[in-house]
Amino acid sequence: MTPKLMQRQLTRRHILGMAALQTAAALGFTRVGLQSARAAEPAAVESAPAVVVGSGYGGAVAALRLGRAGIRTLVLEMGKLWNTPGSDGKVFCSTIAPDERSMWFRTRTEAPLATFLWLDVVDRDISPYPGVLDRVHFENMSVYVGRGVGGGSLVNGGMAVTPPQAYFTEQFPTVDAAEMYGTYFPRARSMLGVNSVDPAWFESTEWYRFTRTSRKAAANAGLKTTFVPNVYDFDHMQREAAGTAPRSALAQEVIYGNNHGKRSLDKTYLAAALGTGNVTLHTLERVTGISRAGDGSWVLTADRIDATGAVVETKQYGCRYLFLGGGSLGTTELLLRARETGTLPELDASVGTGWGTNGNVMLGRANHIWDTVGADQSTMPVMGIDDWDNAANPVFAEIAPLPMGLEHWVSLYLAITKNPERGTFSYADGSLRLDWSAAQSAVSVAMAKKLFDWINAANATIYRYDLFGSTGKAFADDFCYHPLGGCVLGKATDDYGRVKGYPRLYVTDGSLVPGSIGVNPFVTITALAERTMDRVLAEDAAA
Repeated sequence: MTPKLMQRQLTRRHILGMAALQTAAALGFTRVGLQSARAAEPAAVESAPAVVVGSGYGGAVAALRLGRAGIRTLVLEMGKLWNTPGSDGKVFCSTIAPDERSMWFRTRTEAPLATFLWLDVVDRDISPYPGVLDRVHFENMSVYVGRGVGGGSLVNGGMAVTPPQAYFTEQFPTVDAAEMYGTYFPRARSMLGVNSVDPAWFESTEWYRFTRTSRKAAANAGLKTTFVPNVYDFDHMQREAAGTAPRSALAQEVIYGNNHGKRSLDKTYLAAALGTGNVTLHTLERVTGISRAGDGSWVLTADRIDATGAVVETKQYGCRYLFLGGGSLGTTELLLRARETGTLPELDASVGTGWGTNGNVMLGRANHIWDTVGADQSTMPVMGIDDWDNAANPVFAEIAPLPMGLEHWVSLYLAITKNPERGTFSYADGSLRLDWSAAQSAVSVAMAKKLFDWINAANATIYRYDLFGSTGKAFADDFCYHPLGGCVLGKATDDYGRVKGYPRLYVTDGSLVPGSIGVNPFVTITALAERTMDRVLAEDAAA
């Protein structure tokens, strides 16, 4: 098959899949397949050769590759399909005007920035609803996760960064790095629709003045910055700025979803998966249990919920091949529950270990009055301060937006530090628990502080102490965007995500990554999942 023919077929799959998603949303379906493109909801699937739990990066890759291999596959997603406009005509709400669409069954939003000038002006009271963003709380740490068809791709800033090869090899010593960087990272970037901002436009546009201001501050400290690619369509963004396309990144949309421009998984991998005709997607179904039948097949228990969160039905599904793509928290919880309740007692003792925050720390700096950041700010980051090669203090700091519609002179950053600390999950009394201490977070703070103390000294600037609550913290170290680990590759699984002790059970998500990857992790997760699916389909599909 020629590349041109492959591209035409892929485009046709995307078109068919997108039609199925759009029709399902318009008609209020909770099951999506090609049938729904003809205005008929697919029949409920009770069993399939393969089941994929979760529709984030790892789950979406598994669904597409199984579907293209001709294997009938069911995807179970606990969130909703985000394709139906609300009363304002938009699918998602904006960051500064959140409503019930913003958060997963909350009565008040929980944004990463809690205050401004110490005033509680950021969060809003909302009605409980299966919103697109969740903040899962543990002692000393909370974790942001996406809820919906497409998982975290719906709510992240889209920074599609490939890690330095040396650090990837350090984290995954048994994985062929040459193969990853020669085959799987390029495949992942292509499928995800990764692109880069036009440098000339970046230098001239008002929408990235905030980034240029931070770049100047870094340069004054002798630090280098680097452009980073994104899955947001920068051609669309330039049309937004010109007034010829509807605004999203330039309309303060990001953490609660983007209405335009972003190539989230429902527009890439998942659309192509549904377009194969072999994949059916069930939404608002949360898998609560995994067990094995007498013949060695897999049995899943799932609760179907409605828009109030009430369980309206408990269902069981059967499959021969089971792929877990529920993310670091979701997959780890499912496996720990199965081990502790005795349904999968032979799971490796390492399940639940090796968890980390990817060294996440958020902070703000106060600029001089002449170093403006602009009232207009794109929500898509395109640059980072790259000091990762500093052996004494490796840090990669995203230059983050703070789009408030006014000049505030604040430079915001999400620092990714090389924090070696790891947490451990356990399951008891029906809930997931995380053993993570404030002292472990303090390691990341110290590393970020060392870098930004240097930047402040070089620019005669100070930290902002009014952004993260009434306590006056300069560094937000009690939440993370990049949860990683819990089912680490080569420990809880073999080197291809096969769960030890249980044939035809696979992990494809961020729980495989041992707590740190040094950059935004979703490209790495996608590439590892592509690698897993190649091996599984070649060796296990007939097993």
